[in-house]
Order: sequence, then C-alpha cells, then structure tokens
Amino acid sequence: MKKFSALIFTIFLSSSVSQPYAKTNAPFDGVKFDNIEPFDDKSIFDLLSWKIKAISESTPWPDEIDSKQFKASSQRSVKPIITVISHASVLIQIDNLNILTDPHYSLRASPVQFAGPKRVVKPGIAFDDLPSIDIVLISHNHYDHLDLDTLKRLNERDAPKFVAGLKTKSFLEDNGIEAAVDLDWWQNITANNTKITFVPSQHWSARGLFDKREMLWGGFYIENNYKIYFAGDTGYGKFFKEIKEKLGAPDLSLIPIGAYEPRWFMKDAHLNPKDSLQVFRDLESKKMIGIHFGTFKLTDEGYNDPIQTLNEEMKKLNMDPLKVIIPTFGKPYSI
Repeated sequence: MKKFSALIFTIFLSSSVSQPYAKTNAPFDGVKFDNIEPFDDKSIFDLLSWKIKAISESTPWPDEIDSKQFKASSQRSVKPIITVISHASVLIQIDNLNILTDPHYSLRASPVQFAGPKRVVKPGIAFDDLPSIDIVLISHNHYDHLDLDTLKRLNERDAPKFVAGLKTKSFLEDNGIEAAVDLDWWQNITANNTKITFVPSQHWSARGLFDKREMLWGGFYIENNYKIYFAGDTGYGKFFKEIKEKLGAPDLSLIPIGAYEPRWFMKDAHLNPKDSLQVFRDLESKKMIGIHFGTFKLTDEGYNDPIQTLNEEMKKLNMDPLKVIIPTFGKPYSI
C-alpha cells in the first residue's frame, strides 16, 4: 500500500492493545461478554412469536428506492467531512485519514446472499468510488455491520487496518484479514494525531446459533481537534453519560434512529427515535447525524417511520432542527 499508510501501521504496532480477556472492562465470564446493564437473551420462542405477529403487524417496505450515488473526493481532509453511505456505513475523513465504519456493500444483510434482509437502496457511494481507506472500524459482528465480503474487498484493494472489539481479530484472521486489532472498552489506538477509543454500547453479538456474545460489541470515539462519536448499534443505557464524562461532549454524534419495532423485542438492544434524542442530550453533543435506517428492513416499522418519528419527537422537545441531520446517503457533510 501507499507510503502514507506505513505511518499508521507503525502507530498501530506501538499501541498496547492486547490484554488477557479475564481482565476486560466489559463483564466477562471467561466465554461470553455482557452489558453494563445486562438484559435477558431472547429465546427462539420469542423470535417465533415476533415473526408470527409481524405477518399482520409489520409495515411493508418498498422493494426498491430510487436513489442517487455520489462520488467521494479522493483529496484528503484535515477538517472532518462525514458521509453516511447507507445503514451504519459512514466515511469519516479527518486528519488526512479516511476512516470507514461498518462497511456494507452486499445485497443482503445475511449469512447467505439468496435470502435474508435485502437492501432497498444503493450505497450512497459506489464501492469503486470510495477513496483509499486507511482504517475500518467494526462495531460488532452482526451481518448488517460486519459484512465479510465487503471487508475482504477493502482488504484486497486498500489493505487498511481493521479495528473491532475483543475476539474479533481472530475471526478476521481466520478469514484472511491479518491487519486487525481488537480492543477492550476504553482502550484506544492512535493514528496520525487522532485517537480512536472503543467505548461501551448496549447490544450483543453473534454470527451463528452458538456464538452469542462471544465477540465484544461497542462504539467508537474519534478525537483530535474535533470529537466524533459513532454509536454503531445500541440500546439506551447509563453508559452514554459515562462516555461524555470520560471523553467529553462530542462535536458530532452518529446515532442509530431505525430498526426498533416491536419495542417488547427490540428495546434492550435498539434505540428508537425518542431514545436517540435522549442519547444526543446525554452526550451534550453539538450536532447529531442519524444512521442505521432506510437500507434493510430488519424490524417492523415502516420505511419512513424513523425520520417522521424523529421530527415529531424533536418538535415535542422544542429542539433546534439544525442540530439534527437526517443525511442524504452519499452526500458529504462538513463540521
């Protein structure tokens, strides 16, 4: 890869990021991780109950949404430029670094590409139009966030550094991705003048039926002269205030607003728009961009419900609408 990335690699190697799993900052029983505020795992019977009710209660989505694709600038930027590509895939250009979160370019968020949630909108930037990526941040291993096919394409094209939660490194290495680092909550790495800290979220992990909560999940806090928080996927919890207390109020927060119905099934692990705004206030963030919506039908709410509900909740709170951005996928936003 280019000479530019050799600097990053040296910094990664010099970061002390490995530690025994028995001493993690996340609750850990030696096999499985847990949340700061634990919640019960949903059973197969809960899942079947939801799916049966969803036949009559789930709001249908369009099969396809006509959308525009943009071309990202290949010129590096010192000041932050944020582009939500779709779902939780966000291009963060800052400090002459190109950082990509939870990159997903496959047709489906599924272990197979012939079944499972199908994307209804094209990525806002075509894969071939992405600038050279230096760092890939992976919040957790669910199929709508850790898309192995996309990671392999990025690895082959750009050889970026992959950063994720504990126990993810070995999974990536088993799949041919060797430049990986896994972090505990509150651990960080540094690239150029930018520090990236892995922070708690309230969620879970699994790639199959028998590995639930065996890889750590979380969000990322990116900081130099600007502070950017990427929540990944999460339910509401007291840890948001802890993030603000430990790391400061972000200049910008990327917060999920979709995939939240029915609440009896989703509440513990997914924010709804009302929760998202509470997170925004807990963090005392200056601005917020909504993510995790309008791409895959994962839950029961309608395609437009997250945006409509978010606007309704903002009005109830008399919030400044200029502080909350509903992004056009592929469109760059400058802080």
